[in-house]
Amino acid sequence: MRKLIVSNLVSLDGQIAGPNGDLSVMPFDETFSARNAELLREADTLLLGRRTYAAFVDYWPPIADDKTQPEVEREISRLNANARKVVVSEILTRGLGAWADSTEVVHPGKLASRVAELKAERPGRGKKSKNIVTFGSATLVQALLKLGLVDELRLQVGANAVGRGGRPLFDARIPGRLTLVEADVPDESQNIVLTYAIDYEDSEPVG
Repeated sequence: MRKLIVSNLVSLDGQIAGPNGDLSVMPFDETFSARNAELLREADTLLLGRRTYAAFVDYWPPIADDKTQPEVEREISRLNANARKVVVSEILTRGLGAWADSTEVVHPGKLASRVAELKAERPGRGKKSKNIVTFGSATLVQALLKLGLVDELRLQVGANAVGRGGRPLFDARIPGRLTLVEADVPDESQNIVLTYAIDYEDSEPVG
């Protein structure tokens, strides 16, 4: 069974963006991209909300060939392009951009069944099973948690607070037990990377 991993940069007060979706207030540092590339190397599917997909497809495709960008950014661009993209939206029918050929749109009403299918997929003979990863996508993350579909939370918790008007990652109690798998402070970083496994056995998922 493949894992669904939710990864986000989070402020000390639990926000993933500032007012009006402003990301400039978030605690990015030099380790942020390296951590994301590490996660993407072990994944073959991106599960994204509509707004996050739109931001990604606008930004990432040209980065791969931009020699002014750091190599880690160019690698992320290539990894994103090569991954299967699954976008959850009830209104998106076009505008998939450069990734149209590798992108599937799923209606929110079919989220649970489609994610179950993705997680049950088996790798080809001699191949390693790879993960499904969700970045950003706060509305989608909340739905996935309520449905009991997230296997792991990987949070880069940064050294600042966004304050009022930000966008919270969580809007309700997580219906499962969190177990801390790893806590890591990268060299030369003020952020801490927290990895939690989620066990739903003792809790009924909210559906």
